Amino acid sequence: MPRCLTALLLAATLDSGLLAAAPEAPQGAEAIRGRGSYAVVVSRATYADPEWRQVVDALREKHDASVIIYPAAITEASAALRAIFPRYACFVARPTEAGRDFVVSVHRLTRKLDEDPYTDVIWGILTGYEAADALRIARLRDPLVVRRAAAGTGMNLDVFDEGRVFSEGERGVMFEKLPGGKPERKSCPPDSTQALVDTFNLFKPDLFLTSGHATFRDWQIGYSYPNGQFRCQGGQLVGIDLARKVHPINSSGPRVYLPAGNCLIGEIPDREAIALAFIHTGGVAQMFGYVVATWYGYGGWGVRDLFIGQPGRFTLAEAFYLNNQALIHRLETEFPRTARVDFGRFDLERNPRLLDEMAAQHGLRNRDEIGLLWDRDTVAFYGDPAWDARLAPRPLAWDQKLTEKDGVYTFLVSRRNETFEITASSDTGWSRPPMVLFPHRLKVSFRRETRKDIKILEGSEFSPLITDNFLLLPNPKKLEKGKTYRVAFRADTM
Repeated sequence: MPRCLTALLLAATLDSGLLAAAPEAPQGAEAIRGRGSYAVVVSRATYADPEWRQVVDALREKHDASVIIYPAAITEASAALRAIFPRYACFVARPTEAGRDFVVSVHRLTRKLDEDPYTDVIWGILTGYEAADALRIARLRDPLVVRRAAAGTGMNLDVFDEGRVFSEGERGVMFEKLPGGKPERKSCPPDSTQALVDTFNLFKPDLFLTSGHATFRDWQIGYSYPNGQFRCQGGQLVGIDLARKVHPINSSGPRVYLPAGNCLIGEIPDREAIALAFIHTGGVAQMFGYVVATWYGYGGWGVRDLFIGQPGRFTLAEAFYLNNQALIHRLETEFPRTARVDFGRFDLERNPRLLDEMAAQHGLRNRDEIGLLWDRDTVAFYGDPAWDARLAPRPLAWDQKLTEKDGVYTFLVSRRNETFEITASSDTGWSRPPMVLFPHRLKVSFRRETRKDIKILEGSEFSPLITDNFLLLPNPKKLEKGKTYRVAFRADTM
């Protein structure tokens, strides 16, 4: 390691009063220890760049974070990250580093910090068309309360104060909700490009949701009919209508972007990736997106279901994290023989026979088995994972509450009845099981033969999954109106 960089690290440690704790990492990673449960993970080359170093410093100051500097490959950060074992991890990366392989590696790295198969940190990748984009996001402190929304695909407008939905299935159709009103069907131009650009620039939604055809270069507005597209032009997000007229998008945000059903839109193969344009001039501070062609959909639509379907309960980062854990739980319980399989390739857009080849290679027999493995490592999350962006609270389908007293934790789930003065007309199922994040880590071992750290006192019939970081309740599949489901267990904190 160059002496000048070593000196900088030492000076930064002394200046801030942090404890220098560079765990012995055989791979060569170095760490500056902070007091918060947050780690910034960055390559040595990015950390040495003065502009990107500001991004690291901003996160470090905001979260009292530890900083892990790895030489070249993200896997080299493993030992240091395991030693710190934070609640949040932010991977600061220049666009040239943040490609598909990087996203897959982050998924796999963050599942291997302890012995269980679940992700051990709530993580995000912080990047941008230029370092100033990432710095703007790193400096965000005020939470985003999502009240105004727009979409290029179907969306429930009832959970927002106001919003606009442009139909991807019916040409010239949109739905609008005004403050205090109800959603109404309306007409819009058959080529809705300009209207969508105006929605960004003038309406300024807090949330944008899309589906339909896309690549890492563009989002194609119409799904079943010809329409325009959004593209990146030198970092600028633009709408290009059917007449090839270019409409620049410059909207300050901050906002969140949910491309729940779009192929490849989260991939960053170079600086002309559309994800970078959404961040650069589209005002996006957090987003997720597939870095592959999507066909199964669990990894994208499930985030939408948790974030929008349970308004106010989860931040976007929490919804992304918990949806991925629900996916892993399905693999572990339904397909234990192949749950730990790692695909070596994801270039389905170039090789239409790839899924057949992967199935033959790994002995996969079931569509769900293949689909869950395909989605598990291929959805990226961009932004500061600790930044709080969530919908304004609305009536929810069920109540849930976690309490703790004298080391006994109780998780209550009840079908919402009279709270918010609504009554369910029927029993309710869920697309994702009830889940809750613990306020701090618990001592949990997944070595069943020696497991003495968790004692379930009540609710074992619901087959609860209890990890160090969250609880998931897979049963019952339907919640009965007015009925309370209780899980009580004894555990120690880390």
